[in-house]
Amino acid sequence: MQENRQLDSPEPTEVQVAVQSTGLCGSDLHYFNHYRNGDIIVKEPLTLGHESSGVVVEVGSAVTGLKAGDRVALEVGLPCLECNLCKEARYNICKTLRFRSSAKSFPHFQGTLQERINHPAAYCHKLPSNASLELGAILEPLGVAIHGSRRAALKSGSTVLIFGAGAVGLLCAAMCKVSGAKKVIIADIQEARVVFAVQNKFADEQIVVPMKRPQAIEEKLAFAKEVAELIKAKSDIGEVDAVFECTGVESCLQAAIYSTRPGGRIMLIGMGSPIQTLPISAAALREVDLIGVFRYANTYQEAIELVSSGNPLLPDLSKLVSHRFEGFAGIPEAFDMAGRVKDDDGKLVLKVLVDTTSP
Repeated sequence: MQENRQLDSPEPTEVQVAVQSTGLCGSDLHYFNHYRNGDIIVKEPLTLGHESSGVVVEVGSAVTGLKAGDRVALEVGLPCLECNLCKEARYNICKTLRFRSSAKSFPHFQGTLQERINHPAAYCHKLPSNASLELGAILEPLGVAIHGSRRAALKSGSTVLIFGAGAVGLLCAAMCKVSGAKKVIIADIQEARVVFAVQNKFADEQIVVPMKRPQAIEEKLAFAKEVAELIKAKSDIGEVDAVFECTGVESCLQAAIYSTRPGGRIMLIGMGSPIQTLPISAAALREVDLIGVFRYANTYQEAIELVSSGNPLLPDLSKLVSHRFEGFAGIPEAFDMAGRVKDDDGKLVLKVLVDTTSP
């Protein structure tokens, strides 16, 4: 539903941004289709969108670092900055953080699929001239990948597995490349996605995960071991040093545990099944660390420097944008497309962007 709202001038520390590019992600789809994201339920009308960039049109009286006409990427999570977590630079897990397009806080913090928004200048990151506004919108999911790579503390020459070849999985693969990984293996149930990853230099090896749905615990673990053997066959070291689990699927996490070397790490990025049965002894007895990764903190400057650096290890991130829709009238169709694997012409759907500057 489209509606008109009154927007006042920005507060002294805010800027007003004309939002232009917004990418759609999985949480947006859950809210759009089911009015909930996991256990978080929408309690009032909620504007979606949080992967966004735009142009500054007005600045508050106390703002000095930005001016009208500047192109900015929007960081949409606003922490308290007072708690111990914020002081430890872990503001992504601040208990009172408000995140645009999330129903977790109430009243809900409205998302970025709006013509204009007022936003704190400190969370509007100026884009260099060689970074497009579309690329500015990708900085948000890239931040997840940067945060995950920091948590992984990868050593140069590592062998890494990525479960899930959607946009976040591909960005995690890209960050592994930048971090100097020797081999990046990517696995997904969709062959077209892993083929895309290898052809476009996000990954070195591909695995198509068999489409099986075992039911009993013993059957599930047997299937996970089967997938782990596929992974080990692609690895020069027999196992992998680290796994970025970007699906949230139980069998993928089980397989990750079986395929990680002793002392390795598994990054828990995908938000899927909240309760899972895991072969925990297989992790504990080999000191395989399970590490949570939630959103990001202090990643935008690194992301901006990276995408504007010409780093030869970084794949072409613009290739992630597979479909574009214009104007607010195109948003329902954009959400429909974002929920598909391929479009009607057989083209792979990865990242769907909405340009809200059009009528």
